[in-house]
Amino acid sequence: MKNLAQLISAYVELETHEIEALDNVLEKKSLQKNEMILTEGIISHEIYLVIKGCVRLYYNVDGNHKTAFFYTEGQFICAGESYTFSVPAKENYQAIEDTEIYVFTRECVEKLLTISNKFEILGRIATENELIACQKMIASFVTKSAEERYVELLDTQGELFQRVPQQYIASYLGVSPETLSRIKTRAFQKQKS
Repeated sequence: MKNLAQLISAYVELETHEIEALDNVLEKKSLQKNEMILTEGIISHEIYLVIKGCVRLYYNVDGNHKTAFFYTEGQFICAGESYTFSVPAKENYQAIEDTEIYVFTRECVEKLLTISNKFEILGRIATENELIACQKMIASFVTKSAEERYVELLDTQGELFQRVPQQYIASYLGVSPETLSRIKTRAFQKQKS
């Protein structure tokens, strides 16, 4: 719980009784590398908080997996449209290393909201963060080259290159693994000069 309280403090400071409320309603779940959290076609009734590990969001496009996002420690995961409107999810969430998450069921969320308005603030901030991340990603694809996106990812989330298979990084950047290799070489050469 101490680890959970620390992660949540990035969003909102909780009192002891609020942390205890979380402890009473949340389920901690361990996932093995490559294990699926949510698969497209399933209706999502849960929100997740990554406490350890890395999760990949991807879409299945004509049999090809297109990586859209990576979630690491302290980030909430929610298939927003599916969770909100009870429709089948279009996305897939996969642990890409051994991962631990806290599971917020719909019932758990409703109960927490009756205990303290800080949980509503937590939800709002987590949603705002997700929206901002999505807007940044869209802006990046509209305004930057693949090489610029690579350099930006290296600058802002460089640890992903140690944690995530390169084919997922390439997919996230919208390039082939071979193109990613060439981009890395060019970026390294520019950095040296």
